[in-house]
Amino acid sequence: QVQLVESGGGLVQAGGSLRLSCAASGRAFSSFSMGWFRQAPGKERNVVAVIHWSGRDTYYADSVKGRFTISRDNAKNTVYLQMNSLKPEDTAVYYCAANRGGWTMSASNYDYWGQGTQVTVSS
Repeated sequence: QVQLVESGGGLVQAGGSLRLSCAASGRAFSSFSMGWFRQAPGKERNVVAVIHWSGRDTYYADSVKGRFTISRDNAKNTVYLQMNSLKPEDTAVYYCAANRGGWTMSASNYDYWGQGTQVTVSS
């Protein structure tokens, strides 16, 4: 069992930055690929970024490429999402998720989810 707790969300002006953190419980963290997803009101939950359990590979949605960076610290059981040059369209609840099965961008394949953290970008 893995428990995930996100933090770092908040209100920021367009062009600003935030760093989200996701702390994981359990000793198997280093074997999980980790993803960040987001869901705006009335919309589907979509992938933002994914990092392989080794940290070797990363994936970014086109909408965030060049602005967001996903990273992980397996010694601290934590995954991060650095968000720069934020836009109003980045406003959403951001979720951290863990996948034990391998490399995937599909939310349905993730086994564990955090409770989410709200990110609001004002124009």
